[in-house]
Amino acid sequence: MTVACSSRYGNEAICISSLPVRPDRRRPSPVAHTFQPPRVGALPWRSCPCHDARRGLRSGEGHIVRIPRTRTLVGGMILGLMAVGAVAAPPAPAPARATADSIQASRLTSTQTSTQATEQAAQNPANAPKNTASSLPSSFTWSSSGPLISPKPDATHPIVSVKDPTVFRYKDKWHVYATTANTSGAWSLAYTSFADWSQAASAPQTFLDTNPNIGNRYAAAPQVFYFAPQKLWYMVYQTGPPSFSTTTDPMRPESWSAPRTFMETEPPVVTQNKGNGAWLDFWVICDKTDCYLFFSDGNGHQYRSRTTVAEFPNGFRDTTIVLSEPNRFDLFEAGNVYRLGHSGRYLMLVEALATQSDWRRYFRAWTADSLGGAWKPLADTEANAFARSSNVTFAPGVPAWTKDFSHGEMIRDGVDQTLTIDPCRLQYLYQGMDPGASGDYSQLPWRLGLLTQTNSAC
Repeated sequence: MTVACSSRYGNEAICISSLPVRPDRRRPSPVAHTFQPPRVGALPWRSCPCHDARRGLRSGEGHIVRIPRTRTLVGGMILGLMAVGAVAAPPAPAPARATADSIQASRLTSTQTSTQATEQAAQNPANAPKNTASSLPSSFTWSSSGPLISPKPDATHPIVSVKDPTVFRYKDKWHVYATTANTSGAWSLAYTSFADWSQAASAPQTFLDTNPNIGNRYAAAPQVFYFAPQKLWYMVYQTGPPSFSTTTDPMRPESWSAPRTFMETEPPVVTQNKGNGAWLDFWVICDKTDCYLFFSDGNGHQYRSRTTVAEFPNGFRDTTIVLSEPNRFDLFEAGNVYRLGHSGRYLMLVEALATQSDWRRYFRAWTADSLGGAWKPLADTEANAFARSSNVTFAPGVPAWTKDFSHGEMIRDGVDQTLTIDPCRLQYLYQGMDPGASGDYSQLPWRLGLLTQTNSAC
């Protein structure tokens, strides 16, 4: 038996005319949809030698250097010149700092990460701040804002949803690229920016179909980062196959180049395992030597391809399955991978559907010791999820506006290709919607909200 495509899930990639009805469920089965560098901060301590007049000591670069006392005029001049030179030296990147922002739209005060590094610093991760924590808790609790970013239709863009966000802090502003869907079910991209989360709701939105290089083609699920070796910004997204555009200025959405593909053809391992799904939700992250492309198939598999930093964006190969589940809804889509501070460990998130209970969307989590290594469960069940309605509360005065916690992105510590996050200050920009909404997937009223972890292990 089949029914018309009117479930809460539907298909973003291609038009699927019908959905199988599971005999053991009242609701139709989901179908996989195919579909600063931050500002220069204050001079860091390591560039500001300090003097102990009593001991004749100077501290700098993390060690103590003994300096003999000098009482001569020449000696004093030398010391003066040394001090001037130290202060005039180019500043190393300051740590990204969390500040309290009043989110007026949701009456929530949340912690936001302000990245303070330069493009030069992004090329040298060794200068980045060191996190004090190297581990995450085995279970998580969160507080959510209300909807912060909602669709803003205009005469030529009758959009009904904003979803799949990527977010980064650059030049004193938050920048968000996201997917939109219009009343005809067409998918495209939009951009918005604002200095403070309290301004997100009123910030203008720019539609990327006005960029002639992108136009009105199908485009969805963006990820934006700065690839330091090339001094270029990349936007990874799907046009069917894994695609990317580049720019030197991510604040100008009209500047993105025409899309190119990472791979021209679907890898055989995907073809052999995707079933009725399709490869989707592409995600790039790099270490010192290699770049990895992670993606899903909507059929219970998470994949990884690899190339070298020197070859990027070309040369992706060695595609393999890194996670799999017999129930495809347990490993569905929207994968993210991040570096956990400077611990040498990595975090993977993948969206699932709660098939054992309410069929709502939630996130599972795994960790690994390297991007090419094995992934170990962290919070990967319905009972102990990374983020789900059962471990999310809402800020005072904010109604429980969603039971779905779906496709989004972590607030990062920087903007470069390492995708580093601070394990002590986890925040996640996600898509949610009215629990009573139903209908074709493209017409669901997705909005963006912000999760803030409330049980940090630090």
